[in-house]
Amino acid sequence: MLLKDKVAIITGGAGINGLGFATARQMAAQGARVAILDLERADPAGAAARLGEGHLGLVADVTDKASCEAAAAAVLKAFGRIDALVNNAGITQPVKTLEISGADYDRILDVSLRGTLYMSQAALPAMRAQGSGAIVCISSVSAQRGGGIFGGPHYSAAKAGVLGLARAMAREFGTEGIRINCVTPGLIETDITQGKLTPERKLEISQTIPLARLGRADDVAGACVFLASDLAAYCTGVTLDVNGGMLIH
Repeated sequence: MLLKDKVAIITGGAGINGLGFATARQMAAQGARVAILDLERADPAGAAARLGEGHLGLVADVTDKASCEAAAAAVLKAFGRIDALVNNAGITQPVKTLEISGADYDRILDVSLRGTLYMSQAALPAMRAQGSGAIVCISSVSAQRGGGIFGGPHYSAAKAGVLGLARAMAREFGTEGIRINCVTPGLIETDITQGKLTPERKLEISQTIPLARLGRADDVAGACVFLASDLAAYCTGVTLDVNGGMLIH
């Protein structure tokens, strides 16, 4: 098993049809003890229970530094270490540039970008003490192509910021045995997309993708498992596209 005896934290991981829970499920299947972090209304404890015994669900708000620190401390108390962190929490909003308010900007960037920073800051001290660790940050193809189907320009900016933040942290912590990488999903069928695309529109989009289909949550989860595992031991500062080839450079 790729993550045997490892401890992994996944933010925004309670949505059963989401990228975070798919990653939690695959990491648990690979031997990790998983801590799912999410807002109270998302029921992270219930999501963790779905993984089976030995996993943890914690209420945490990634936009609040104290909440992130408390969650990391709870994981350390329960499991004694933190080997992997998946910064998955994020929200989107389908608006145009001239429609973005200051409140909109703050809300979108706070979760995706500030949340990535705060949770990384909370987990890094334990990883430094161990001399090892892996952080996977979920960005988006919209950061690379300048917009997507569901997210506005502020979402693209937030996810582009995640790429820059992860690369800078990778440079800073590489000498301490900590690897930090990004995954950039394309259009993935999750709760965000449910009911928002007609079958005709899905077919139209799939015809523009070399692999001829929309992505699945498990596609992204597999990439996260790889980057968290020793198979990726010489990968840091990487941006791993998981988009079916829709953005071939």
